[in-house]
Amino acid sequence: MKLIPLFLLAAGVCASAQVNVPEIPFDAPANYFQLPDNVNFGEITAVAVNSKGHVFVLSRSNNTGNVFGGAATQLFEFDESGRYVREIGRGVYGFAYGHGVRIDKDDNIWVVDKGSNMVMKFNQSGHIMMVLGRKEEPTDEHVYPDRTKASVHVDGMFNQPTDVAWDSNGNIFISDGYVNSRVAKYDNTGTWVKSWGKRGYAPGEFNLPHSIAIDYQNRVYVADRANGRMQVFDTDGKFLKEIIINVPAPPGAKPMLGYQQPPLANAPVGSIFTYRPGAPAAICIPPGKSDVIFVGDLYPARIYKLTLDGKVLGVFGKAGKLPGQISGIHGLACPNENTIYTAEFINWRVQKFILHPEKMAK
Repeated sequence: MKLIPLFLLAAGVCASAQVNVPEIPFDAPANYFQLPDNVNFGEITAVAVNSKGHVFVLSRSNNTGNVFGGAATQLFEFDESGRYVREIGRGVYGFAYGHGVRIDKDDNIWVVDKGSNMVMKFNQSGHIMMVLGRKEEPTDEHVYPDRTKASVHVDGMFNQPTDVAWDSNGNIFISDGYVNSRVAKYDNTGTWVKSWGKRGYAPGEFNLPHSIAIDYQNRVYVADRANGRMQVFDTDGKFLKEIIINVPAPPGAKPMLGYQQPPLANAPVGSIFTYRPGAPAAICIPPGKSDVIFVGDLYPARIYKLTLDGKVLGVFGKAGKLPGQISGIHGLACPNENTIYTAEFINWRVQKFILHPEKMAK
């Protein structure tokens, strides 16, 4: 697949489309996750799986207070059969508007909260072990930032962070995020190391780094969602490459919630590519020495299986409300190459997809 820098795409140069990409057959068991009576999911923003196969679901639910001011973060745990286990972190000060959840190699649970600007590490018992960032004080006057303007980067502070990942040395990498448009790096003790990136469209710049993953070779993959691309770096922030998925949407595909993507050929520099087919909303890399990465988009609501170099190997999913259909991919978990969990903020659900690549047409 030929990769074209995004600024050339925005100037009207189209990347060569990868056509005839095979569909990956799958099963998606309906009603897999069983909540207790009188407990509901809200918007599901993230999902993660630990070494025991337990699934952790981050939900924007439990609203309290004013319409736009209430806390909206709940973290639920399910066992490997989808049976409800517990809620983790009820009443935690850093829970405000949850965005990401990931599990590290020691089965610690990390929650990234966009609303409180905090990243929290829970141990397996559900106790807080580390806190990064700081929540705005209730006595402060809150001013919603203008996302069209560059923000001031402050070491150790976030502005609407989105996701977290780790390299083989345990260093912590946080995509930070809706406003700061950078990647923050801490060492394994939680000490600030550095950051890289700023708002922009050139290599190494971001327009909403929405998800982050690190492969077994310690390459850092950032889902630069509004720029419609993934960017790949080494762990010091050196830009390595750009990956643009260009698989045409199927005939008759409908935009999510009516959002329309401007025609690529006529898009000026600085356009938002959030709803272009293949624009990465969520990414995950299976553990171990996996050579693939999974990418989910918002339109036309598909999940792509790629090599780590960016070649699309297969695709599955389509928009809809029925079991096995997808709407509003916001997070992905992939405990292995044939099991994928989707966090869907439009459908208010998590789904388990069991892939059957052995049944793919040849």
